[in-house]
Amino acid sequence: MNPNKYLIVGLGNIGPEYEGTRHNAGFMIADALVDDPSQFQSKRYGSVARVKIKNKELVIIKPSTFMNLSGNAVRYWMNEEEVPLERVLIIVDEIALPFGTLRLKGKGSAGGHNGLKHIEATLGTSAYARLRFGIGSDYPKGAQIDYVLGTFDDQESKLLPEICRNGADIVRSFCLAGLERTMNQFNTHQKKKREDERSTED
Repeated sequence: MNPNKYLIVGLGNIGPEYEGTRHNAGFMIADALVDDPSQFQSKRYGSVARVKIKNKELVIIKPSTFMNLSGNAVRYWMNEEEVPLERVLIIVDEIALPFGTLRLKGKGSAGGHNGLKHIEATLGTSAYARLRFGIGSDYPKGAQIDYVLGTFDDQESKLLPEICRNGADIVRSFCLAGLERTMNQFNTHQKKKREDERSTED
C-alpha cells in the first residue's frame, strides 16, 4: 500500500446531455486538476487520470456509473488502488451553499444528494472527506431537479474557471497539508471573502 496515494472522485453524470450542468461541478474540478482533460482514460466504472504533486500520487476519477450509483465507482477504485478512506476526497455540487462557495468537510450527511447517499450506503459510513461546490438554490419550489440538471447562466459561467482553479488548489492542499490545515486555511478564507462582499454591498 502506497501511503502517498490519494483517491479524488469528482461526481457527475456522463454524456453530452449532462455536459456543463450544475450537477457536474465535481467533474469540472476533476478536469481542473489535470493539465489536459485528454489525460483521462476510460476504465472500469469511470474515467481515470493520474497526477503527481511532489511525492503524492493523485488517482482522479470521474465515475461513469451516473450519480445515483457513484458508490460503486468509489468502492471499486478504493480497493483497486488500495486507498484507505482517510485518503479519499469526494467533490460534489451543493445547493445549500451560495454559488461559487467551496467548503471542505471531513464528514457529514448526504443532505439529499443522491451521489453522496449511494456512497454512504455502499461504504457504510459518512465519515469521508468531501469538497462541496456551491451551486446556489435560485429555483422555484418543485424545480430542484431541473435546476441541478440545468447549465450555469452566463454570469456564473464567466466565474467557473477561477472557481475550479480554487477547487483544484483545495484538493492539492488536502493531499499535501492534510484535512484540518486545509479546512482552516480555505474555509476561513471563503467565509471572510463572503463577509467582505456583503459589507461592500451594504
